[in-house]
Amino acid sequence: MCLHPETPTKHHINVVFGHGLFLLPRTYSSTITLDDSLDIATWDLECEFNNTDHRTELNGMDRLIVRRGQPFSIKLKLRYGEYQAGLSSLTCIAETGPSPSDQYGTRAVFDVAAGSDNPSAWSATVTSPPGNVVALSICPAADAPIGRWTLTLGGSCRIDFILLFNPWCSGDSVYMDNEEYLKEYVLSQDGIIYRGTLEQILPFPWNFGQFEYGILDVCLKILDTNPKYLRNPGKDCSGRRNPIYVSRVLSAMVNCNGDAGVVLGRWPALDKLSSDNPYEGGESPMSWKGSVDILLNWDSSSCSPVRYGQCWVFAAVACSVSRALGIPCRVVTNYISAHDTNRNLLIEYFYDENGRNHGRDMIWTFHCWVENWMTRPDLKPEYDGWQVVDPTPQEKSEGVYCCGPVSVKAVKEGELATKYDAPFVFAEVNADKVDYIRQADGSNKKMTSFTGVGQKISTKSVGNDRREDITHLYKYPEGSEEERETFRKADHLNKLLHRQESQGLKLAIEVAAEKRKGCDFDVIAVASNSTTSEKKCRLLFSSMAVSYTGVVKDNCGFKDLLNSVCSLERRVPLRLNYSKYCDALTEDNLIRLAALLVDYSTKETIFTLRDIVLDNPEIKILGEPKQNRKLAAEITVQNPLPVPLSNCCFSIEGANLTGGKTIKERLESTVEPGEDAKVKIYFKPNHSGLRKLVVDFNSSKLCHVKGYKNVIIGK
Repeated sequence: MCLHPETPTKHHINVVFGHGLFLLPRTYSSTITLDDSLDIATWDLECEFNNTDHRTELNGMDRLIVRRGQPFSIKLKLRYGEYQAGLSSLTCIAETGPSPSDQYGTRAVFDVAAGSDNPSAWSATVTSPPGNVVALSICPAADAPIGRWTLTLGGSCRIDFILLFNPWCSGDSVYMDNEEYLKEYVLSQDGIIYRGTLEQILPFPWNFGQFEYGILDVCLKILDTNPKYLRNPGKDCSGRRNPIYVSRVLSAMVNCNGDAGVVLGRWPALDKLSSDNPYEGGESPMSWKGSVDILLNWDSSSCSPVRYGQCWVFAAVACSVSRALGIPCRVVTNYISAHDTNRNLLIEYFYDENGRNHGRDMIWTFHCWVENWMTRPDLKPEYDGWQVVDPTPQEKSEGVYCCGPVSVKAVKEGELATKYDAPFVFAEVNADKVDYIRQADGSNKKMTSFTGVGQKISTKSVGNDRREDITHLYKYPEGSEEERETFRKADHLNKLLHRQESQGLKLAIEVAAEKRKGCDFDVIAVASNSTTSEKKCRLLFSSMAVSYTGVVKDNCGFKDLLNSVCSLERRVPLRLNYSKYCDALTEDNLIRLAALLVDYSTKETIFTLRDIVLDNPEIKILGEPKQNRKLAAEITVQNPLPVPLSNCCFSIEGANLTGGKTIKERLESTVEPGEDAKVKIYFKPNHSGLRKLVVDFNSSKLCHVKGYKNVIIGK
């Protein structure tokens, strides 16, 4: 409550937090003694002013939500008398956690004074002239633990408030000295996550929704549900002063492996699940458009994991929670991302002639994680800044399924001894891939191949929807002296060895510019010979449906030319027919092309892979919304397939657009080939400004087509 009544009373106050109604026993009296001559009649927390000043107003104005290291004001109205500087006294006690203590820094006792120059100490000052209204300014310590706090004034006035990290405060360890970056990485409620392939990077809109109703309470509940809190709540609450600690807790709690975390991962191809209904009991990871539904579902189900997620879902939820708590955060996508299971920085693939891998190591078409911004007092000063935090459960770190935070700069420099999990992240962007062909006699022969791990590392640009390539933050230019020094430092000897180059033969795969799902199209294997002699070779060219994690599914087309003559160039087309690939595709719409060239004269084997993603149709969105005015968005998508679509459903959501909910509209009739599926969906925006309306279309044959529109909400 922000304004207290004059009538002396003792109450239980009903306060709404998140989804539920909690009965909070708060006892207060209208008579609060500052000294023998002064009584307080009422107090005003000035939530509207404070929350706006602390940039938390989108969380609502019904309670006090402030940031550490920055003053907030409380107005005390005296029943009689005046506050006299130097004569009147007031002791303030700030406490957090179930067992506040001075030892853990979860309790602070301080008096009203002229001010404090110590950013690590709580302080209180009176900012009003003498009179019956006392304006009190409270400044939390810049390194105070985040979370729910109670402030007791004079022994009987109790004020509840929430304290967050403050990247606008130079004394805070998450301080970021760039206003445009802060708008993007803390305040922006929507964004772009990148999927697709190295050659065809696809933007995937996402509603982070960190300021939607109830989300902040869910984020605090995640902290209170983590195993470290359950074992020692006092120590855990103390640890919340440190964004390193909080980021590590969130990395573990966003996934549910080993704890009561938020999201359960499922990868049908990796888990070898039936393709009939691999997401039974939950939702496909592709169906999610934002974090709000995921976080609220976890909260309302008594912390049962939400089913199901994959890497971009884990990363997006971690970004929402980090931004909600005040840590600058962004989602990052790494293409050709290695998963090094034995930490030798070497990824070994053992292919058969069809391009199927029989090894244990993995390279994903892409992988998503987040970067959190903070100082690293436990490392060298140059390792401050962006830190990799990966909530996707892959390998255990100190016995827990989490990863990071590890300095991006430390990864670039090959400093693998730095905390936390630097070798794993270094391998994701720098592991060396070695390919072998498994021959008929069971032996393995090393091939010449051209796959480079860690490319086009991408994140959304600040202030617009363009892609920013941040590969240079993780890696020095290939072949540079700095890169070689990094590999020496990381003891990455494989990268220092010169790879065997092909003796005159080259192999590449060309793809048509347009690869729309539902169409037939050609792909071409191109074998070139730079020698003066004609080469007689065997060329195998295959296509297979594949998941983004690299697990190969069904064959979509195959050619085997036993006696292919290559003089200067030989081009071999392979037709991909919709009738062949339609039932083989995974939700990722990915097809892996594999070409193998064997030189009969030298026995040299050359191998190349290329993943392609089929284009979904574009979603068209019409409508210009205004704040607090009901409006209709007209949404259409054309059926590009040669078969009818049934069970068609559009769903939309957007921060401050749809009230934190997903709105769905189903079509009763089927949509014939070439026809438009069209709906009109009504909603009422509740805040002005630039927002993203995120749309998903799903049907029997065309699954989870995404689209979005940036809309300016007028007042």
